[in-house]
Amino acid sequence: MAETRSAPRSLSAEQGGARGDGMPEAEHPGIGARIGALVQRVMRWRAVRVLMHYGSQRGPILASGLAYQAIFAVFAAIWVGFSIAGLVLTGDVGLRQSLIAILSESVPGLIDDGTGGGAIDPEDLLNAGVFRLSGVIALVGLLVTALGWLASARDAVRALFGLPAVEGNVLLLRLKDLGLAVGFGALVVLSAVLSVVGTQATDLVLGLVGLRETPIAIVLSRIVSLVVMFALDAVVLAALYRVLAGVPIPFARLRTGALLGAAGLGALKVLSGVLLGGATSNPLLASFAVIIGLLIFFNLVCQVILIAAAWIAVGVEDAAIVLDPELEAKRLEAARALVAAHSEPSDEKRGFWGRLLRR
Repeated sequence: MAETRSAPRSLSAEQGGARGDGMPEAEHPGIGARIGALVQRVMRWRAVRVLMHYGSQRGPILASGLAYQAIFAVFAAIWVGFSIAGLVLTGDVGLRQSLIAILSESVPGLIDDGTGGGAIDPEDLLNAGVFRLSGVIALVGLLVTALGWLASARDAVRALFGLPAVEGNVLLLRLKDLGLAVGFGALVVLSAVLSVVGTQATDLVLGLVGLRETPIAIVLSRIVSLVVMFALDAVVLAALYRVLAGVPIPFARLRTGALLGAAGLGALKVLSGVLLGGATSNPLLASFAVIIGLLIFFNLVCQVILIAAAWIAVGVEDAAIVLDPELEAKRLEAARALVAAHSEPSDEKRGFWGRLLRR
């Protein structure tokens, strides 16, 4: 009878183990290694690093503080602004109504649209007077709250860039903040003018082609309004990062961050009804649901503003751009001192003669 003999197993087959695939265990990374590699890949994404930087610099806490201040600053600013507008624009009701419409779109839930769901009655705005007692009180409140918000926003933006607070003459800083506040108000008026002109031009063109008061006209009017608001938000954010905070950001990176921030603010305004509807639908909060909705909205707005600043800060760090040469020189000097202290051998490693010669 013929004797059958099994072929000897090779070394690679023995290393393959129970799988019998002839591959060593080391060449097949386990599920843990694959998950680790995936996590490392995700952690290198720009958006993830921005959010990590934002959290490490206490961005959510800073945004919450800014939102709380913004509630008081906006009410005072609107009252004073319409008091002045009532004196300057007494004969132009259309422009004043356009201002109200822009405010309603910029801050959903702020202006009452007739349903009782707004915090401010537009008729009260149109009848506001800066020379009345309420106007004087609002003016003082505006100076305190608005300038305080701008100062806090400057410190928050600089913190995200790893820069210290601005040191200098406090009076000059407040005057600078006041000038920026006036400039922001002028931008709102300018956007109202552009919105009126754009709407009238759109109506004129659509009237020539027979499409006035059609769904197309409504969509085009909405697009014009959104474009005006997007441009306004981008300019305001650029001024906030570059002028108010005093951070020397290169134009290309400033432009990208401001446009991203403006897009985020635009999305908040468009989706504000969905975002705030559930948060303010609790019947226990019905008596002050408008204020809660505004606080939530301002918190989201401040989060977007600071996240856009964090996006710029991460990009600047990736490009190794030095924003403050003096501060960078101090950091390098501290790093050299730390390296020198750790590179110097300790007394235990020197031995007896080393310690003796050192003395």
